[in-house]
Amino acid sequence: MSFSYDSSDWLNFTVDLDWINENIKWKDFGTGVRIGKLAREGKTSLVLYDCKPEVEINAFFPHSHPGGEVYFVLDGEVIDEMGQYPKGSIVWMNPGSDHNPKTVGKTIILVLWPDGVKSI
Repeated sequence: MSFSYDSSDWLNFTVDLDWINENIKWKDFGTGVRIGKLAREGKTSLVLYDCKPEVEINAFFPHSHPGGEVYFVLDGEVIDEMGQYPKGSIVWMNPGSDHNPKTVGKTIILVLWPDGVKSI
């Protein structure tokens, strides 16, 4: 189960890619996706995902969220089994939910994992 809200009609912003690239330490998965850890406390993590336009079809593995997941699509688009989320979308996934997301075009996602992520 998930909840999403498209805020693009009333929330206008730009992403400073230069600042991100200068200040974030990236881990590259070699699939067109890289992750940058912003903060971590216990099992809770705040991360950025940066996805190239030509990301491999299975760049994200199927996974679950024991404590749920909240993400904000800063650029591009995310698609999973439950919907399509363009730039400006805020998505909440309930604790215990799972999905296998894919991205469309150059995509940047800000993600909060309250209790981590597990592959399924």
